[in-house]
Amino acid sequence: MKASKILKDYAAGERDFRRVNLRGQSFQGEDLSGADFSEADIRGANFKNATLKGTQFCSAKAGLQKQWVVVLLLVSWIISGLSGFISLFVGLLVTYIFTFSNVTDQVSSWIALITIIVLFAVILRQGIGGAGVGAVSVAVSVAVAGAGAVAGAGAVSGVVAGAGAVAVSVAVGFAGAFAVGFALAVSVAGAVAGAVSGAVAVAVGFAGAVSVAGAVAVGFAGAVAVAVALLGNYLGWRALKGDPRDVWIRTMAIAFAATGGTSFYKADLTDADFTGAILKSTDLREATITRTCWRKTIKLDRARPGKTILADTAVRELLISGNGYNKSYVEGNLRGANLRGANLNKANLKQADISEATLKDANLEWTNLTKANCVGTDFTHAYLTGAYLEAWNIESSTKLEDVDCQFVYLLENPEPGTDNRERRPSSGEFQPGEFTKLFQEVLDTVDLIFRNGVDWKAFIAAFKKVQVENEDTELAIQSIENKGDGVVVVKVSVPPDTNKEKIHSDFTQNYELALKAVEEKYTAELQARDDQIVIYREQSADLKEIIKLQANRPIQNIIDVTAKAENDMPDNSQSFNIDQSQATNPIVPIANDNARQEFNITNNLTSKQKQNLAEAAAEIQQLLNQLSQTNPTTTSKEKMIVVSEVVDRIENNPTLKAKVINAMKAGGVEAFKEALDHPLVNILMATIEGWTEA
Repeated sequence: MKASKILKDYAAGERDFRRVNLRGQSFQGEDLSGADFSEADIRGANFKNATLKGTQFCSAKAGLQKQWVVVLLLVSWIISGLSGFISLFVGLLVTYIFTFSNVTDQVSSWIALITIIVLFAVILRQGIGGAGVGAVSVAVSVAVAGAGAVAGAGAVSGVVAGAGAVAVSVAVGFAGAFAVGFALAVSVAGAVAGAVSGAVAVAVGFAGAVSVAGAVAVGFAGAVAVAVALLGNYLGWRALKGDPRDVWIRTMAIAFAATGGTSFYKADLTDADFTGAILKSTDLREATITRTCWRKTIKLDRARPGKTILADTAVRELLISGNGYNKSYVEGNLRGANLRGANLNKANLKQADISEATLKDANLEWTNLTKANCVGTDFTHAYLTGAYLEAWNIESSTKLEDVDCQFVYLLENPEPGTDNRERRPSSGEFQPGEFTKLFQEVLDTVDLIFRNGVDWKAFIAAFKKVQVENEDTELAIQSIENKGDGVVVVKVSVPPDTNKEKIHSDFTQNYELALKAVEEKYTAELQARDDQIVIYREQSADLKEIIKLQANRPIQNIIDVTAKAENDMPDNSQSFNIDQSQATNPIVPIANDNARQEFNITNNLTSKQKQNLAEAAAEIQQLLNQLSQTNPTTTSKEKMIVVSEVVDRIENNPTLKAKVINAMKAGGVEAFKEALDHPLVNILMATIEGWTEA
C-alpha cells in the first residue's frame, strides 16, 4: 500500500492498517499517532522525524528489503576477498624463509613471522583496538632483536619486515572482522560469507606461495592463510556476541547493515508497542522511546540503538524478556523504560534512573530502590512488599495508586550496632491504601537537609525570603527531624503542583547568603568587642597614671582628678567606680600593686527610652503569652510556628514594629531580651534582631 493512501485514510479517521505491505514507503515527518500497523511489513520504510505516539507495531517485520540484502552481501564478499588478498602478502613474507639463501633475508623473514604471531596473540587477547597501540612496540622490539643479530642491511630489512608484518596483520584483522561482521549483521548466509572469506584467503595464499616458492613453501604459507582467515571470522563472531574488546567492530557492522533498513531516526515513539516485532537492521538513533514496549521483540540486538537505553545490553534484555529477577541494575539508565508487569523481585535498582518509566503491575518485592530516581514513575498496582526505599526520589508526579504492599524498609542497611532498618509499619502490615497515604505526605513536601546543624537565625531569614519570593505558593514547616551526627531534616509542605526544585534551590541560595551575613555580623561584633577592650585597657592605664600623680596631693585636687578622668573618656555617660577600701586615706585615690579597681561601664538610658523599651517589651510579652496559650509549643516545629505568628503580627503593625526597632536601637538587643520573660525569647530575638540594620 502506498504511503499517500495510508495518509489519506488516516486523515479520514482510519487507524487499522494491520498486515499492510509498506516496504520502502516514506512517512518522514508525518503524524500517525494511534495507528495500528501490527503484523505489517515495514522493511525499508522511512519513519524519520515521524510522530508515532501510541502506534502499534506488534509482530511487524522491519529491516532490509531484498535488494539491499543482496547489495550488502556482495559488499561483505568483496571485503572477504580483500582479506584473502592481504593474506597473500602474509604468505609471501613467510615463503621468504624457504626461498632466500641469504642469511640476512632469512632473518628478516623470521622477524616478520614472529611479529605476526605475537601480534595475532595480542589481537586475540585485547582486540584490534588494543593491539593497535602495542603493534608498533612489538614490531620495534622484534626489529631491534633482529638488528642485534644481523648488522647493516640486515637490520634495515628486519625493521621493514617487522613493520610490514604489523601493518599486514592489523589489516587482515580489520578486513576479516568486517567481512564476517557485516555478513552476520545482515543475517543472510552468514556462514556462506565466512566460508567465502576463508576460501578466498586460502586460495590466494596458496597461489602466491606456489608462484613464489614452489611446493616446498605451499604447506606453511597455506597454514598462515588459513590462520588469517580464521582470525577474521573469529573476531567478527566475537564482536557480534557483544564482546567489549571488539565493540567498535560490532557498532560499525550494525551501522553498515542498517543502511537501507527501516528508519525511526528521531521519531517520537512514546507509548508505541513493538511486542513480537522483528527489528534487525532498524535505525533507532535519537528516537524518543518513553514507555515504548519492546517485549518479546526479535533481533533487537541487531538494531542501531544510538545513545538510547537500548544500547545497554542488560537493559535491552530486561526490556525484551521482562525478567530481572535478582539482577543488578545499579546506577542503570532505565529512564522511560516500559517495565509493565516485569519481574524485578530482589533486583538491585540502587541509584538507577527509572524516572518516567512505567512499572504498572510489576513485581518489586524485596527490590532495592535506594536513591533511585522515581520522578514521574508509574507504580500503579505494583507489588512493593519488603522493598528498600531509603532516600528514593519521588514527587507529586510519581503514581502510587493501589500499590500492593505489606511493609517496606526506609533504610538499606541496619543502623550501626542494630538490626533496625526503619520498618514501616513498625509492626503488622499496611492496610489497603495506607502505603499511598504514608508516602503522599512525602510527595507534597520539600526536604531541606542540613549536614552540620542549623543556624536558626539564618534559616528563618531565608525561609521568610523564600515565602516572599514565592508569595503565590503556600509554604509551611511540616516537621523538624534530628537524624543525629548533626544531620537535621526540615520538611516544608507545599501544594501538589509546586516546582519543588525551584523552592529547594531558592531556599539553599538564600540560606547560604543569610548564613554568610550572620557570620560576618558575629565577626564584626567580636572585632568591635576586641576594640572596646583595647580602648578600655588604654583608658584604664591612663587613669592609673593620673591616680598615681595625684595620690600625694591635697584633698582638694580630687575634683581635678575626677574631672580630668571624665574628660578623657569618649563617652561622658559612662562612670568609673574606684574601690578605695585599701587606701590609707579613703578620700584620696591611691594606686599600688595590691590595689583593687573595678570599672563598671553601663549604658545610661533616659527615662523616656526606658519607658519605650518597657512598653514595647510588654506588648511583645503579651503576644507571646497569648499565642503560647492557644498553640502548643512542645516540639521545635510548634515553637517555630508560634514565633512566626508573632513576627507576622509585629510586621502587620507598623507602629509596634517601629517601637520595637527603636527600643532595640536605644537599649540594645540584650537589654530588650532581658525585658522579656518567655521561653521563646531567644528564637524570637534571633528572628527580629536584623530589623535594627534595615
